[in-house]
Amino acid sequence: MKDLKKLQSEQQKVQREIEQLQNRQKILLNRKTDTERRSRTRRLIEHGAVLESIFPAAAAMTGEEAKAFLLALSRLPGADEAAANVRKSGDAS
Repeated sequence: MKDLKKLQSEQQKVQREIEQLQNRQKILLNRKTDTERRSRTRRLIEHGAVLESIFPAAAAMTGEEAKAFLLALSRLPGADEAAANVRKSGDAS
């Protein structure tokens, strides 16, 4: 009888540990998701600020207008080469 109670007690202890680890995992996953979201938000804000600093008229554009503007720029002759060169050199100017 003592052995059975001891085993049940140990089983309950292990079950509590499993629940604690599962909760810890949820916390860590939430923290990771939050960090990724903050990083993306920061990147989007920085890219938008660069766009507006180079093209002040972009500040007054709607999202669709800005998209159309950037698409038009990307279709200009040499745009692909310029983008590739910037990526290779890391030059942002």
